Amino acid sequence: MSVIDIHRAHSLDKAHAREAAETLAKDLSKQFDVNYQWEGDLLTFKRSGVKGHLDLSDSDLHIRLELGLMLRPFKSRIEQEIHSQLDQILTA
Repeated sequence: MSVIDIHRAHSLDKAHAREAAETLAKDLSKQFDVNYQWEGDLLTFKRSGVKGHLDLSDSDLHIRLELGLMLRPFKSRIEQEIHSQLDQILTA
């Protein structure tokens, strides 16, 4: 299993950080057909071949995705898209 593990510091208040995480989840859901749901401050992702979470704290977003065999070739594209989305939503 291939893992994407990203930590990104933020200076947003909790409501805006959650909104940013929701925006990221919606975009990833559209692009990669990933289902997601909130469990408190933990956003879980799941679909065939990938599972993971986004953990939201007062100063950090931590994203961890485990990619199955079929999605391994797309790891760099998925990781690049996550970084790109975080750049946009955390500086907005």
